[in-house]
Amino acid sequence: MLPADPVAPGSTTLGRRMPDDVTPTDIRQQGRRQLGITWSDGSESSYDVRALRLACGCAQCVDEWTRERTLDPASVPEDVHPLSIQSVGRYAIQINWSDGHSTGIYPYRRLRALAEELS
Repeated sequence: MLPADPVAPGSTTLGRRMPDDVTPTDIRQQGRRQLGITWSDGSESSYDVRALRLACGCAQCVDEWTRERTLDPASVPEDVHPLSIQSVGRYAIQINWSDGHSTGIYPYRRLRALAEELS
């Protein structure tokens, strides 16, 4: 399975250059519905956990060839939440979700882009 990561190294997101070496220094649950990340450049991001689940880019949620989203939002419970979060190398996290989904990888670049897209 390949993660959907449309943000290439050194590319821009919403007109701003994404740092090539940005990494999380802290990942924490902020109440029942929010996940917070502090980044190595000092910025903070907050994500609605259901929106983050719906943004999963794995092959079960996005067609690998067309990049069309195949995940039906109605199939994701409103109260979905992370059960655990693991580091994937030095470039991503993998989230084990309460709805049983655990195959998605969220590269740090994608998370940074999502923070802007979802806000």
